[in-house]
Amino acid sequence: MASLDKDVSKINEIIEKSTIIEERNPARYRLKLITHDLGQSKPYRNITFGERDSKKPHKTILMVGETGTGKTTLINAMTNYMLGVQREDKVWFEITDDQSNRKDHSPTTIITVYGVYDQKSPDDLTIIDTPGYGNTRGISFDKEIAMNLLRLSKDGLHEVDAVCLVVDASQTRLSDRQIYIFDAVQSLFGRDIAENIVLIFTHSTGAHPKNVLTAVKEAKIKCAVNEQNQPVFFLHSEMMRFFKFLENIKPKTLKMTQEVLQKREQLEANVSNLQLRVQVMEQKQNELKQTQAALEENKKYVEDNKNFEYEVEVSYKLTKEATCCPVCEENCHYPGCWWVRDLSWCSVMKDYHCTVCTNKCHYSEHVKEAKIYVAKKKKEKRTYEDLKKKYDWKIGGDESLVKKLEKELQELEREKKNLLNEAFHCVENLEKIALNTDSVFTLLHIDFLIEKLKEINEPQKAEILENIKKRAGVENTGALGYITYFR
Repeated sequence: MASLDKDVSKINEIIEKSTIIEERNPARYRLKLITHDLGQSKPYRNITFGERDSKKPHKTILMVGETGTGKTTLINAMTNYMLGVQREDKVWFEITDDQSNRKDHSPTTIITVYGVYDQKSPDDLTIIDTPGYGNTRGISFDKEIAMNLLRLSKDGLHEVDAVCLVVDASQTRLSDRQIYIFDAVQSLFGRDIAENIVLIFTHSTGAHPKNVLTAVKEAKIKCAVNEQNQPVFFLHSEMMRFFKFLENIKPKTLKMTQEVLQKREQLEANVSNLQLRVQVMEQKQNELKQTQAALEENKKYVEDNKNFEYEVEVSYKLTKEATCCPVCEENCHYPGCWWVRDLSWCSVMKDYHCTVCTNKCHYSEHVKEAKIYVAKKKKEKRTYEDLKKKYDWKIGGDESLVKKLEKELQELEREKKNLLNEAFHCVENLEKIALNTDSVFTLLHIDFLIEKLKEINEPQKAEILENIKKRAGVENTGALGYITYFR
């Protein structure tokens, strides 16, 4: 970035474009900003100071980190540096504000895009502020942040120059919650962006942050490294050095990151849908086996073609809230993209069709309303005559009723295998493209998939997932316990 020369008249001009917050030393001012109307359905907002100059050099920074690490102060420090403010000016400008006036979304999950476009500054800067991870509102809100970032990347954020992982310098050891937060943050990105991730330590005394660096290394955070293969980091007070680094770094496209976010959401939706469908299949298989047993038990009645009554346990579906496919009677995305009005934007849709439901139905067949399909069981009386009608079976036909039931069981087993293989390949793809290959968000589903892959005689695939679990298990035990508890 070009150097910023002191200019008293410039500072006075900025003061004229601001409102006083507090008269002290330094005096605090709120910049007069423009909040762009992006529509109520957008899960992010755009706030600018000045107008963007397309001819100027421009940098984009993405800020991520834990709630309470001081991202707000850091964003304001970056803004003051860009405006050329120096200590002797005895002023402090603020671009940030609270989100309490946002009533259409939860304040914790809205992403804010700040534009610092001062005419007299040599460069333009965009700062993307993601809400703090580990908020008391729970894990679902952290997942919403990821989906909001996906939406932003689809709407126009195609590349970033730096991802700033903001860390409290006072940390000496990592709690389960902090391990989870580092995991969640790294789970956002594709593996190609590692060299653009830098650490910024806040609440620092100015001394070398030895303890927090040790904690970061223990968490195995993937980030840019220097010539000594040590993590690239900056203290809160080192804005000049940070922007010098920013001047020399090449921006990275978010294409792979977008794919990672999409795949993670699809995996979760697929497994959620798969669990319901496998449950229904297994209940259906049990129903067919009970029917076969009833035919064998009443073999004499069958031979004489006499009617008889028998009892089976059948499955049925109740509904709660989700994005569903009424055609397939399945949950495609639970709890769903809460900010989506047009379901073609839903993260489980591809080429206007669902990637989750059985028939891969068009998005227009889907609904977002207060229901979710839940498999239940009940006892039901059946008769031999009803069974013959259901399978359109007649005495002397080419195929016995038992064979028809066996064919239906085999078809259900084939469908079950296809679903499990699809989920397995989703995990495989994430292993190839994700920065955090062993994310706890993936590990949450591993045990279910391992068990079911073994059931369908896919031991090699089950072993691959077991190896992922073993590799990640020790390091992620605390994070996995945290996320499981707060789900």
